[in-house]
Amino acid sequence: MADGTARVAAPAGNVHAFNPGRAQVARLDGVSKRFETKSGTVQALDGIRLSIGAGEFVAIVGPSGCGKSTLLRILCGLEQPTEGKVDWGGEGPAPRMGVAFQEHRLLPWLSIEQNIMLPRLMQGRATAADVDRAHSLCKLVGLTGFEKRRPAELSGGMKQRASVARALFTDPGLLLLDEPFGALDALTREQITADTERIWTEQGFAALLITHSISEAVHLADRVIVMSARPGRIVAEFRIDLPRPRTEVLGSPEFGRLCGDIRKKLEL
Repeated sequence: MADGTARVAAPAGNVHAFNPGRAQVARLDGVSKRFETKSGTVQALDGIRLSIGAGEFVAIVGPSGCGKSTLLRILCGLEQPTEGKVDWGGEGPAPRMGVAFQEHRLLPWLSIEQNIMLPRLMQGRATAADVDRAHSLCKLVGLTGFEKRRPAELSGGMKQRASVARALFTDPGLLLLDEPFGALDALTREQITADTERIWTEQGFAALLITHSISEAVHLADRVIVMSARPGRIVAEFRIDLPRPRTEVLGSPEFGRLCGDIRKKLEL
């Protein structure tokens, strides 16, 4: 079993968090982002070099305000980098992407199945195949029997499950998760984290998770990337070589040591 040792950058630069062992779905090469505000320029990201391999689960942890969510927004096209570029699998186009945010963002006047089919409904009428797809995703995330319910009839955890199902509706090659479980109670969060690992294992998509939870990152990820305080730089990378499903090793010394090592890097 690998020891999960971090590769730590020299003080002047970033760790290059590239994974040469897999075909790449996405690669950020020297990505920086600045925002102009009334009080001056804010440097959110500085020289990020990161790849996400096909079928790989990558998690990013870092202090509040370090630019984690900005990085995700750049990947999904909601922001453009000030410097650097994003490459998609060499010269190819961007993969289909699904995004789940901390707020579930379900439309309250639609049923759960309609919310899951929203990417199709925004293009026109849903087909019978789309309805079947929505129902199969409800089964995948544990919402069978709630397809016709409205969001107000569901618990917070169930709404987040529906949000993840909607993100999966287009069969994405890359799933982006921006702290989707952060507002949930501890027990619900643990269960959904385990379910996310199962879904990722079954579906085979690449995933990028933004989270404040070190244990959640170690539970889900093949690699955990640690970012510095603003301006966000990559300061360490941990390869998580623990057996799956990780629910079986949550209390192990290896799991605890990895969490502790990552916490030490964050405290720096």
